[in-house]
Amino acid sequence: MKRKLIMILITFLVISATILTGCLYEIPEDPNTFSRSILFDGLNRTYHIHIPPNINQIDSPALVFVLHGGGGTGENTERTLTLGGFNNLSDENGFIVIYPDGIDRNWNDGRNINDTAHQEKIDDVGFLSILIDNLTEEFNADPNKIFFTGISNGAMMSYRLAFDIPEKIAAIAPVAGAIPTDILPENTTGIPVSVFVLSGTHDPLVPWEGGNIGTPNYPRGTCISVPESVDFWVKRNNCNTTPIVTWLPNKNKLDLCRINCDSYENGDNNTEVVLYEIKRGGHTWPGGYQYFPKFLIGRTCRDIDANEEIWKFFDLHPKISIFV
Repeated sequence: MKRKLIMILITFLVISATILTGCLYEIPEDPNTFSRSILFDGLNRTYHIHIPPNINQIDSPALVFVLHGGGGTGENTERTLTLGGFNNLSDENGFIVIYPDGIDRNWNDGRNINDTAHQEKIDDVGFLSILIDNLTEEFNADPNKIFFTGISNGAMMSYRLAFDIPEKIAAIAPVAGAIPTDILPENTTGIPVSVFVLSGTHDPLVPWEGGNIGTPNYPRGTCISVPESVDFWVKRNNCNTTPIVTWLPNKNKLDLCRINCDSYENGDNNTEVVLYEIKRGGHTWPGGYQYFPKFLIGRTCRDIDANEEIWKFFDLHPKISIFV
């Protein structure tokens, strides 16, 4: 009975348009973040962009795209989930951050599920691809430093982009997500992309062991397991199959989480695959906002700041242009 009640509560909260939008908390607006829109495929597509104040002094900045989860928005991912962390890193390190918006708060990551983005087969790959082109030209950005991260639906969309336009992407960092079974390629060949996976072993919505996404009352398709998602990219990138294993420092014992790091090095084109296995972690952004109670979405690990870890990974893994 208790489990059924919890599932009903999770279903209600996931269906509500407030999931991952930070209705309870957000940092103040950033004066260097701007709202923009472009017309693509007959639709007005919107995004927020954070431009470091010294942009005129930066030659060929990197572009970091941060994709919201299902039910979220770019603005609230910026100001709530990540607590503005990417904006601070942008100012310190001279890269541009883009927070795009999906149609009706969802990305078409390739799953066969019932929302506007998926049912109407919204061309989000095309939208994000043209956004890469436009912003690269506008800011003279480095085409070898194009990066994507995101949580949940945004994580799965990052995987899809790495499958569909790997020639444009140097690295992705999916958080609380795994590869949807609907988009899993039949083979592991293709242009290599560095991948940094951050997932909790106790995620109630995108299960570590794979299977059904969402809840019984609100099914959201299926995915392979997190370890299988990692293994796919290890093979695709031709990385060392035996990882270097380390435990990250347990900086916050109150969160009851620990992070085991598996690093698969020496991939083709200087690629690497890294897994942060967050023991007892939930459907959350490490170091970010606990947007719903722990009994609904699981624990938020406080041992790391995911924004900092993701940027460090991106910074170390630009694309090497060896493809013609």
